[in-house]
Amino acid sequence: MRFRKQILALSRATGVIENIAMGIAAGGLVLMTIIIGWQVFGRYALNESPAWSESLALILMLYYVLLAAAVGVRQGFHLGMRIVVDNLPPAARKWAAVLALLLVAVFGGMMTLNGMYLVEYTATHLVPTLGISRAVAYWPFSIAGFLMVLFAVERIAHALLSETEIP
Repeated sequence: MRFRKQILALSRATGVIENIAMGIAAGGLVLMTIIIGWQVFGRYALNESPAWSESLALILMLYYVLLAAAVGVRQGFHLGMRIVVDNLPPAARKWAAVLALLLVAVFGGMMTLNGMYLVEYTATHLVPTLGISRAVAYWPFSIAGFLMVLFAVERIAHALLSETEIP
């Protein structure tokens, strides 16, 4: 096929991006767990809970959940209507998957655009307990939305180049 080399290069690049996103997500989960543990220890053992812990834990949760959701698009582990799709002929299964991925790409694009709008709108607002811009809490929407588009486009390209359905 004509574009096979470009698709393979795209796959290698998205594989690296996927690993980075999952590393950040895993690190965020571990860090959030430590922060919540410190908050509980402070509340019950020291009788004084740090004011910043809940805000920071929530922001970290946004990052790791949304990054993991974007990686889910590339790995294909999101929920779907498998009972309907599995009962379609093989060619129709492929096109149903392409349509679903197109919808995911549109959703990711809207998530990116609206996330950027929220970043811009909240750039001057501060998180009181952290003293940082509220926009930090909205960046993961834009980042994850962009990754969803990228991963969906990669999977669509693979589907259109293959003779069978998307794995």
